[in-house]
Formats: sequence, C-alpha cells, structure tokens
Amino acid sequence: MQKIMIVEDDPKIAGLLQNHITRYAYEVILTVNFSNVLEEFRQAQPDLVLLDVNLPSFDGYYWCRQIRNHSICPVLFISARSGEMDQIMALENGADDYITKPFDYGIIMAKIRSQLRRAYGEYASRTEEHIVEVAGLRLYPERMELAYTDAVIPLTRKECDIIGSLMERHPRVASREALLEKLWDDQNFVDENTLNVNITRVRKKFQELGLEDAVETVRGSGYRLNVFWTGEEKQ
Repeated sequence: MQKIMIVEDDPKIAGLLQNHITRYAYEVILTVNFSNVLEEFRQAQPDLVLLDVNLPSFDGYYWCRQIRNHSICPVLFISARSGEMDQIMALENGADDYITKPFDYGIIMAKIRSQLRRAYGEYASRTEEHIVEVAGLRLYPERMELAYTDAVIPLTRKECDIIGSLMERHPRVASREALLEKLWDDQNFVDENTLNVNITRVRKKFQELGLEDAVETVRGSGYRLNVFWTGEEKQ
C-alpha cells in the first residue's frame, strides 16, 4: 500500500483529504509536528507528499527544500495562494505540481495517481540506475544511499555529493576547492566551515558502516578516501 503524507495545519481540510484518499486504498499519514516536518517525513518514508504553503514555524517552500535534500519522492503543493509567483516559487523549490484551493477531489486523485505512476509505475524511467563503486563501496546517487558489504545507510544530498567526489577521485586527493564547488548552490554561499562540518558528517557515515578513518585529511590540499577492499573483510 502506497503512503501519502499530508502536511496541512487546518485539521478540517486535512481530515477531508485523508477520508477521500483512503477510499482509494492509500495509506495516509497526517503531520502533527509542524516544527519538524522533515523528521516526520523521514520516519514515515511516504511515496508522495501533499504540502500546504502556509504552515506554522516555516512555510511549505522551506520544508520542500528540506525534503529534496533527502528524497526525490513527488511533492504536490495544495494552497489557497493562487498567485503566479507562489506557483513559480513552489516549482523552483522542488515541487512537482501545484493545486489551488478550493480544489476538486477528482483532480487531486488524478494528480496523485499521475505522479505515483511517473515516479514508481508504468511511466517511471526505465534507464539503468547509476551506481558508483570503489573499494567495496557502492554509492547510489539517485537514492542517496551508501552501501558496504550488507549494510546500507541513507545520505543527505551534500553527504552524497562529497562521498561521490571522494570516490570518483580515489585514490587521488579531492581538493578543498573542488569539494566547495560541489557543495555550492544558487542560493547559499558555502564557506570553509561548512565544508568542515560536512566532512565530519561524512566521516560519521563511514563509521556507521564500520569504516574508521575512511576520510584522510591531506594538509594543504584536501581529502582522500582511505578505504581498501580485499573482497573478504573490511580494512
């Protein structure tokens, strides 16, 4: 049963959506903690998100960006704000579609089914998944997952980008400049401290896989992946 997560702080609207969607054999998760939508998302692992713009603490654009750092699941905005700029902002922040209130439930269901087919069903991409393999490590960029032996762990987008750069350069050094450029985006300036913080997080990810000292600091240059694979055991 596919899961639909509804992020809507109006309990009446959320309840009506839940009642209607469950009639079509979907499991519905209602958000209750609007101060940490991302945590609820990570716990629920939904197949699709219905997301309002006007929310307590942070707006829907913010939460859509946070979700996009962890997942490529479809996100549909549902909002009373019908302005052109609102819809543009939703799409620019990672949404797949925008539905204005008051909405027709038939259209809601048609758009949900369409997005689910596109993401997971008959319209999903049939191209072979890209996998980066080095020294026994397997990086799945589209899924944002890292595997080693039988263990698989999730990654954030920035962790995935850094690990991908380290693996692509292995056994050579990935320069700090190249890593900073990899972390750069159109909205946020990335400074040296940001890179240091993300390298620390990447090291912890490798530790979760049982790999200590997997990222070597090369003074004055950058970082090098320090993982070797014998085919039998972790080094």
